[in-house]
Amino acid sequence: MATEDTMMNPRIESLMKRTASKFGLVTLSARRAREINSYFNQLGEGLGTMVPPQVSSTSRKPLSISFEEIAADKILSVPLSVYEELEAELDEEMLDAVADDVVSELEVVEEAVVVEAAEVVAEAAEVAAEAEVAAE
Repeated sequence: MATEDTMMNPRIESLMKRTASKFGLVTLSARRAREINSYFNQLGEGLGTMVPPQVSSTSRKPLSISFEEIAADKILSVPLSVYEELEAELDEEMLDAVADDVVSELEVVEEAVVVEAAEVVAEAAEVAAEAEVAAE
């Protein structure tokens, strides 16, 4: 059986072995291509927050680089259920952190209210004392 020559390298057949479906391959490669594109766009800014390409490539196109990374097993597909679990854990951690911040802010406000109330009580006692002295 003769195989046709295609322009795509690595071949789609080898990439399909690394994902569950064509949709998964498209999604994985598109996400990684966007990350690579963001990495190249932020290079001059010196932020260093994006992951650089994981393979050396002669291609300058982010999608081709992402396909090469998938073929080299540098980028793996994560099942959606695992992703959702990780996202839920991160959401829970973020909610805990926000709740801690709110509690600490409430404690500061509570302290300020207690101090202010003590000052008001002290002023009222002074006024009452002055009123007693004036009444005598």
